[in-house]
Amino acid sequence: MSRVGKMPIAVPQGVDVQITADQITVKGANGTLARPVNPLVSVQHDGAQLKLAPVNDSVEANAMSGTMRALLANMVNGVTKGFERKLNLVGVGYRAQAQGQKLNLQVGFSHPVVKDMPAGIKVECPTQTEILIKGADRQVVGQIAAEVRAIRPPEPYKGKGIRYADERVVLKETKKK
Repeated sequence: MSRVGKMPIAVPQGVDVQITADQITVKGANGTLARPVNPLVSVQHDGAQLKLAPVNDSVEANAMSGTMRALLANMVNGVTKGFERKLNLVGVGYRAQAQGQKLNLQVGFSHPVVKDMPAGIKVECPTQTEILIKGADRQVVGQIAAEVRAIRPPEPYKGKGIRYADERVVLKETKKK
């Protein structure tokens, strides 16, 4: 059995987990998340823990038990603490501004770029060159951060563009005569 799948998930106080035949719903302070249940994995709610087990001895069921355990742990973590992704803008005149559910970017184009945020995602700009994307669903937070970065990815010669806060851009050497 998967080592990850064997570990139980601790469910903290204030988190409500409902398991139906085809869906798992987790409610907490930061919102509600739902995910379909894989038929190869059985989920039991024992008091303050969630336990997962593969239905049979197949390789697929074993792999899915670890995957489902990681996804459920992210759901529980998301409704309690939440997830965030930080982006930095590098470049002269590059600015970001959060206005409600919209992110206005000025990143070297002739026009400002406006990115709408989906429901459940909050965007903040502590400074003009920092963007904080927050939400309960880890996958959506990461996807939105990737879409914002894709507007102007860092270029390899000067490093200008939108990058993750922990990203290291390796600069290329310019062409010599």
